[in-house]
Amino acid sequence: MKRAPLTLAAAVAALAALTGVATVTAPDAPAAVGPQTAAARQPVERSVLVCPAPSSSDIAETAYTSLTPAGGTSGQGTARLAGAGKDQKQVLELKEPGKPAGATASGAGPALTGTADGALAPGWTAQQTTKVSVGQARGLLGLACTAPGTEFWFPGTSTAKGRQDYVHLTNADDTPAVVDIELFGPEGRAKSDPGTGENIKIGPKSSVPVLLNTLSSEQLADTTAHVTTRSGRIGASVQVLEDGVGSDWLPASTIPAGSLVLPGIPADATSVRLVAHAPGEEDADLRLQLAGPGGSITPAGNEQLHVKAGMTASLDLKDLTRGEPGSLVLTPAEPKKAVPVVAALRVVRGSGAKQELGFIPAAGPVGARATNADNRTDQGATTLSLTAVGADAKVKVTASPGTQGGEPASQEYTVKAGTTLAVAPPPVPGAGGKGSYALTVETLSGGPVHAARTLSLPHEGLPFFTVQPLTDDHGTVPVPKAVQDLRVLSD
Repeated sequence: MKRAPLTLAAAVAALAALTGVATVTAPDAPAAVGPQTAAARQPVERSVLVCPAPSSSDIAETAYTSLTPAGGTSGQGTARLAGAGKDQKQVLELKEPGKPAGATASGAGPALTGTADGALAPGWTAQQTTKVSVGQARGLLGLACTAPGTEFWFPGTSTAKGRQDYVHLTNADDTPAVVDIELFGPEGRAKSDPGTGENIKIGPKSSVPVLLNTLSSEQLADTTAHVTTRSGRIGASVQVLEDGVGSDWLPASTIPAGSLVLPGIPADATSVRLVAHAPGEEDADLRLQLAGPGGSITPAGNEQLHVKAGMTASLDLKDLTRGEPGSLVLTPAEPKKAVPVVAALRVVRGSGAKQELGFIPAAGPVGARATNADNRTDQGATTLSLTAVGADAKVKVTASPGTQGGEPASQEYTVKAGTTLAVAPPPVPGAGGKGSYALTVETLSGGPVHAARTLSLPHEGLPFFTVQPLTDDHGTVPVPKAVQDLRVLSD
């Protein structure tokens, strides 16, 4: 049976029927191409987070807090964190944007994985905060649960005697992941047996801790761990235990860049150690500046740091803060020669037997919005550090209701270029609030702004603390504008 040739009109009609277009009109001639319209930004529809196993101690006490900032999108949604592995018991569920949810757990808990969708997806944030009162792992360990990825840099790790650094690899997906870990010291790649650190298999919905001391025969005070996936994606964080000093989480540094900001050094820090790594094939010469309350200064005697290509360099900055809060800013010593680096700070508060340890990685800016989910109402417990780089900036800080009630409260701050403003949050968590609460920082003008939250919960004379940077939550994504163009049907 012969078929009649398909005309252009018939093709257009068929296309309209298939795509649900009510009417289609072919133009007489192609329209001139005008200026490109910027892509509109729309709220994300799904978010994934992973939280590593909080501790191996039986006396650990862990608080989980979660929040999706208000104002993202309307409608319904879900957001849940549950145990990874065989025990996938739900730990925490968020009910609505703008109101945090909390949960507590005792002892050595499992890693968690979770997803949020719909109205609870844009900016979904979760935090785990663990207190261990005694033992080698004593301290306050804080960490923002992370989105899965394929590459992570951890300057500030160590294989030295007295240090136990575990990189926790958590797979939130339903398919296996395969991971490689490399260690770089002051002379380049750390010595190891062939194949060590390669092809580490992480099963679906599971987590594996890897002790970095087992990856190299060298005892190195300062190393950089590089985690990459051969297949799949994972969340990665490093848990540091240091004899006689304390413990905390070391989050990944921001992606390698020529200029970096390490925000939120406490005013009473007694030791600050910078660790940096140059991943590429060029040496990096970095200029150091401390952005403090009154402006930026160059640390006397520590004006620059030279980092050889493929190697890790470190520098002690013991008297860096001199009793004032600040943020360390790294820029190229020669502005026209920017070499990408990664960096982190090892920070100690207290002295002698009363020391506590924390880490501050180089972090990206707040961007449109960033949130830290776990803050406390104890006097002096929460300090928010805001650093403006390059230009003055205005930000809005919102304290959410507490996990047990209350009302939100907001306040605006102006941060002068080259300075760090350390503030107590707005009246928290609003009128009559109880429980832990979240802080959301939004850039209103100027910038960029870098932020970090210090949580201080002293215990029996020990200055327990932890610092977490606040970085852009990427709650929206650009969506290009689509238009009908029937020219594709004509020759």
